[in-house]
Amino acid sequence: MGIGDGRRRQCCGFTLIELMIVMSLIVILAGIGLSVHANSQTRAREAVLKENLFRMRDALDQYYADKNAYPPSLDDLVTQKYLRAVPVDPFTQSATTWQTIMSEIDPANPSAQPGVFDVKSGSDRTAMDGTQYSDW
Repeated sequence: MGIGDGRRRQCCGFTLIELMIVMSLIVILAGIGLSVHANSQTRAREAVLKENLFRMRDALDQYYADKNAYPPSLDDLVTQKYLRAVPVDPFTQSATTWQTIMSEIDPANPSAQPGVFDVKSGSDRTAMDGTQYSDW
């Protein structure tokens, strides 16, 4: 009941300061983990967007090489079997939000209809490098 009992209580368990330090370290590490996870998701979406744009532009070039004209719409790439389906924009989550750029009228053949010359993302968001996704 004397001095020994008081010492035994002090050496067992953790102090409030020790618990607060451990909890603050856990919160800091969790915050770092969440920010890294969010950045990795954005990088993955950017990679998907680049790949989708590359594939659609390649299909447009192949269509032009075969038919000497650009397709009237992106759906024609699907019906003519240049693409299996119009890909989904990873930032707008839709296959219908792609922004198409129409070709110029050919001076050698003014009766030809302009077609889809290029395609861009319909997203208004900014990429991690500071550019707009709609400029890619």
